[in-house]
Amino acid sequence: MPGLVHVVDDDASFRTAIERRLKLSGYDVATYASAQHLLDRLREGEARGCILLDVQIPGLSGPELQGRLNERGSTLPIVFLTGHADTATTVRTIKAGAEDFLTKPVSSEQLIDAIERALARQEAVLSERRKLESSRSRVASLTPRERQVFDLIVRGKINKQIAHEIGTTERTVKAHRHQVMEKTQVDSVAELVLIAERLGLLDATGETRG
Repeated sequence: MPGLVHVVDDDASFRTAIERRLKLSGYDVATYASAQHLLDRLREGEARGCILLDVQIPGLSGPELQGRLNERGSTLPIVFLTGHADTATTVRTIKAGAEDFLTKPVSSEQLIDAIERALARQEAVLSERRKLESSRSRVASLTPRERQVFDLIVRGKINKQIAHEIGTTERTVKAHRHQVMEKTQVDSVAELVLIAERLGLLDATGETRG
């Protein structure tokens, strides 16, 4: 299936109609009468999907739910769909990361287009997270000495400088360097620097963080 769409709206007839429309387009659909209902049902490691969310809902509002999900680190993109649009709310939710802000009634084409963009963005976020976790795991596999060499390499030090700094021979540094490149699965210093930057191991001055 293309993905799971979580529909949050207090209007039962709307939920029924939108569920039918989305299922005809091939989506799995879960509906919720309140924001709290969604929060109670969501689990860690959410599947591929997005949230179709009203703004004015009894209890926790749509923007408030967005804030709670952001605090949780949720990867589910949000498409707001409401009959109560105003500029301030639109700007606030978009700045907070909403994929789109649509006004009822909405055409099927416009709705599906927004959902597809949301799903594509989620996939990009998840892909980046997987890369980060893989890079973090590879760096964590380095021995203390290899990590020391890694830090000096990404700071631009050459073998001779590294050998002097850690009190060993260039030949030993070369061996450590080979292990660093092999364990981190890279072919160049530029790729090592990219890993360090992705993991936040380099500060603005090019020095490594612990």
